[in-house]
Amino acid sequence: MRNVLSVILGGGRGTRLAPLTTVRSKPAVPIGGKYRLIDIPISNCLNSNIRKIYILTQFNSESLHRHINQTYKLDNFTDGFLEVLAASQSIDNMNWYQGTADAVRHNLKHFDSYSFREYLILAGDHLYRMNYSDFVASHRKTEADISISVKPVTREEAKGFGILKVNEKGRIVKFAEKPKDPKLLDAMTSPTGDPERPYWGSMGIYVFRRGILHKTLTEITEDDFGGDIIPAAIHDYRVMAFFFNEYWEDIGTIRAFYQANMNFTRAHPEFRFVDEHFPIFTHARMLPGSRIIDAHIENSLINDGALVQAGIIRNSILGIRSVVREGTEIHDSYIMGNDYFETEHQEDRIPLGIGKHCLIRCAIVDKNARIGNNVKIVNKDNLLELESENYCIRDGIVVVKKDVSIPDGTVI
Repeated sequence: MRNVLSVILGGGRGTRLAPLTTVRSKPAVPIGGKYRLIDIPISNCLNSNIRKIYILTQFNSESLHRHINQTYKLDNFTDGFLEVLAASQSIDNMNWYQGTADAVRHNLKHFDSYSFREYLILAGDHLYRMNYSDFVASHRKTEADISISVKPVTREEAKGFGILKVNEKGRIVKFAEKPKDPKLLDAMTSPTGDPERPYWGSMGIYVFRRGILHKTLTEITEDDFGGDIIPAAIHDYRVMAFFFNEYWEDIGTIRAFYQANMNFTRAHPEFRFVDEHFPIFTHARMLPGSRIIDAHIENSLINDGALVQAGIIRNSILGIRSVVREGTEIHDSYIMGNDYFETEHQEDRIPLGIGKHCLIRCAIVDKNARIGNNVKIVNKDNLLELESENYCIRDGIVVVKKDVSIPDGTVI
């Protein structure tokens, strides 16, 4: 893997994940109470012995840069590096990144100073565990110009994927972006080995031969890998599939984000951060253990530094430094926690955390929220969508925004 360069794309706006992405980039969104989405591809690279990593950033990137700089420090006894390349203008190109391919095109000059054999192109907002060395080995074995990681999907799921028609040798011969037409769907089936999932969906993870990446980004002037580069390249280059059958989730919407987090609370979750042979790394904060005082907790994750005096916590996640006061019930919710401990309380301000005798159900509470006493966050009107100053509702899930205050007695 010494000849592989990993390029992680972390610059997208993430508009479908708003308001979580209003003040931070999508890869910086906290997941599982203590991790960030960016930790997933970086950890996969490190566990795959890939030590040369660039991360391309653009929108709301301050907290993402801070997390990366505080967390990942490669030692001086390897030739590895992990560097952030923020979007910038130059004499040659005065535009910002227009898409995933354009972001890589902007930075080819940085990559050319190294003698890499392959480029591994990754997204910064997927949840999965993959040994990329297997992916690269398959790419080399099949003598591919481009390899694409694919997973089997159902007919309904296929409508939201880039679908790839694969022949018996594993070569990709046709591409359809989010096909809706029944006739096109019928034509795009492939032998996946699973009759319930007869389509190969692109995971947005690619391996390019060095020269092919340069050539395609020069010849094809459009800006996106999935929608532009890959469909055009299929006809002129040897594009092969890498078949992946493990857990993978695109954290693209509030619903997907919520469900992925709720999965962590199960007795046997589909994805676990715990794996002694393939761990997921994150910032080591040196926080104290959580204090739990007279609380009833079921099927939940309580992260470091929390103070829990709640009545009931059920099927929920409490992030780092969470504070939940007496008599409060939290069900099927993700409380992200806080960025700091509040050691002094101001009388004219709601204390940091969640107050007394609250009820929170099927919600996401972003960081540093101040929720007063006797507050109910339950989507009382069963709305699917709503915009408000301090919160919003997305697909029926209430999302309390970062740093807001919710007064005593509020009912949402």
